[in-house]
Amino acid sequence: MSEFSKPADTLTLPLIVLGGVAAFPAIPINFEIGDQPALAAATAANATDSFVMLISLTEPKEDTDYTEGDLCRVGTVAKIKQTVKSPEGNMRVICEGYARAELLALHRLGDYYTAQVAYRMPTPAAETLGVREEALLREAKQNLGAMITFMPNLTEDVAKATNAIKDPGTFCDFVAANILVRFEDKQEILETFDPIERLERTITLILDETELLVCEMAIHKEVRDRLGRHQKEYYLREQVRVIQEELGEDGDSEIDEYERRIKAAKLPEEVEKKLLKENERMAKTPFGSAEASVLRNYLDVCLELPWNKKTTDRLDIGAAEKILNADHDGMEKVKERILEFLAVKKLNPSLRNQIICLVGPPGVGKTSVAQSIAKAMNRKYVRVSLGGVRDEADIRGHRKTYLGAMPGRIVAALTQSGVNNPLILLDEIDKLTRDAHGDPSSALLEVLDGEQNKSFRDHFVELPFDLSDCLFIATANTLDTVPRPLIDRMEVIELSTYTKNEKLRIAAHHLIGKQQKRHGLNGNALRITQGAVASIIDDYTRESGVRNLERRIADICRKAAKRVALGESKRITVTHKNITDFLGPKKRIRDRIGERDLCGVVNGLAYTEAGGDLLKVEVIVMPGEGKVELTGSLGDVMKESAKIAVSYIRAHAAELGIAPDFHKNYDLHIHFPEGAIPKDGPSAGAAMVTAIASALSGATVRHDLAMTGEVTLTGEVLAIGGLKEKTMAAAAAGVKTVLIPADNMRDLPELDKEAVALLEIIPCHDLTEVLSRALTHGIPHSAPMPIAAAGLRAPSVSAQGGQA
Repeated sequence: MSEFSKPADTLTLPLIVLGGVAAFPAIPINFEIGDQPALAAATAANATDSFVMLISLTEPKEDTDYTEGDLCRVGTVAKIKQTVKSPEGNMRVICEGYARAELLALHRLGDYYTAQVAYRMPTPAAETLGVREEALLREAKQNLGAMITFMPNLTEDVAKATNAIKDPGTFCDFVAANILVRFEDKQEILETFDPIERLERTITLILDETELLVCEMAIHKEVRDRLGRHQKEYYLREQVRVIQEELGEDGDSEIDEYERRIKAAKLPEEVEKKLLKENERMAKTPFGSAEASVLRNYLDVCLELPWNKKTTDRLDIGAAEKILNADHDGMEKVKERILEFLAVKKLNPSLRNQIICLVGPPGVGKTSVAQSIAKAMNRKYVRVSLGGVRDEADIRGHRKTYLGAMPGRIVAALTQSGVNNPLILLDEIDKLTRDAHGDPSSALLEVLDGEQNKSFRDHFVELPFDLSDCLFIATANTLDTVPRPLIDRMEVIELSTYTKNEKLRIAAHHLIGKQQKRHGLNGNALRITQGAVASIIDDYTRESGVRNLERRIADICRKAAKRVALGESKRITVTHKNITDFLGPKKRIRDRIGERDLCGVVNGLAYTEAGGDLLKVEVIVMPGEGKVELTGSLGDVMKESAKIAVSYIRAHAAELGIAPDFHKNYDLHIHFPEGAIPKDGPSAGAAMVTAIASALSGATVRHDLAMTGEVTLTGEVLAIGGLKEKTMAAAAAGVKTVLIPADNMRDLPELDKEAVALLEIIPCHDLTEVLSRALTHGIPHSAPMPIAAAGLRAPSVSAQGGQA
């Protein structure tokens, strides 16, 4: 502000030309500039922290070759407070005006213009106004208040701020900047230097603007009245049309047709009463109006709902069992549960339907078995996909008053099935999400509650619909993301990974024939041997289900179809020997155990969505300061298991023949191979303890042994999940002995019989049992010896007394 700290009549300032905008002293203004002279002027002013001259064009102008005649006579000297550049290259400028200034001369200075101006600082406001000034200011505020009543878009804050201003000049500038509309009026106030003269001119402009607003309101009212008359005429014409149709001139009217359909549908009393009322509303609504369209759509949706239609359940348990067995191999739990339901339903027809949730990895047949259940029970089948649903309205529907409203997915499923007792598959219930529009899982609580779904109300239909006859089956890959209240309403049946023999049977009974038919082949043209299918399972797929198995069979069928179509071969046989001719090199490297016992290397077992895996644990000991390094892309739970393992070894070092102070002199590195694959879970605890004990004691670990189990600080081995898949992986990898938690012995009946036949499964209650069976010399019972500096381990004495 150095320019204004000393008296001066004129200044030369960078010039920013505004288009149709007037800036006033003491009032902040923000605007956007994009032309080169304005951008350069703003940049120059910012660089020197100087003022700028803001002035408007008298008329719109395309180019930036300005002359004094193109610009208004008076502008505002302002200070740039902030500039923000946009991605398009423009600049948003925030300024605060300081004083009015008259343009004396215009000059070009490089990329921008400068203006020679004569400025006038505002006269300081007097503490008391004269009688005339007070009267003019009061009249101006009264007239402004009257004008504001015709301006509904004006905020109350602006009106209050205006009334609080006591200085006439500032009042006029504020009104011009924030309330007056026309640019010419704003510029006129800006060019009036005398405050009293400015106040008189402001009063005149307020009165003119008020008169204009009153005239506009009168015009709007007249237009509305005319539209009202047109609507009335249209309504009367529609009434005439209805009367003509009543006289039989045009046959049954739309209204009569809806009424006939409502009465013929034999609906519940509440439903019929509601629909007849909506039909009467539609009769009084103009035919082509938006409301008539909404009502017509509402009646159509309600009349299409199967209020009274249902299928008769097939309660022949023997026939149902044959259908289920013909369509699916395995899945004994699911089949048994459905047959039990049919048996009870046969004895007690009023039994409320159970809600079943099938949980299992992708591709194990959750969706397809639901279709078979519907077929076995003679029910209509309809699938509702819930993956990615995040709006409650997707389940309950939208209110019909909304534009484009529609019923929810449950009502849509009932309409699609055509009966009120279908089997509704709620697919991927674990993929539900939530956002600001609500939680769809909460909306499902009513649907899946047998006590509440007797009167389910969709927001669109707004009428109670009985869902108690529907059989709901939900599917999920995991229950981790399903809310607990939702789980409580369902009976959970877990589907485990298919065994290799089950996959072979599924391929032979279902997949090969299906793909041969799809590709125009028959059994004579293409034959896929069991050995070829086994090779596909072992060498080309890695999954719990059979989706990829079916894809690989489809690949073979396509290549075979090409050979047949080209006449290269009339009969093709695919075996494990020529499988690479159809599917290329093997895609999967099978898990195999090592060929000899090693120190610090243990075979763990893991469970994934693709089935079981052999999970090796490697530990090495290095001179150091007791650090423990963990690698292999491990999760938090696995890292905690490693800490527990190290603590257990430290606490029992004496029993294991390990120097008690090993943690002060040596570092441990625990590694899980295949580091790109994330790993987590507590079941590798026993394997980590064994690997650490082996690395520190120098004892080797049996290479043909694998183990699984969560451990505690006291050495207990706790139960784990996925035992079926883990034992299958162990058998496939060539493992001979598997150590499992003793509490998991209850799972033995559910394990794959072929895998169990190849394994010696040993239950372990604690880590003492694990180590005694895993380490080649067992657990020593003598006092520990110091760790050898060269071997990084302590020689230990075996249980038989010999040195290991």
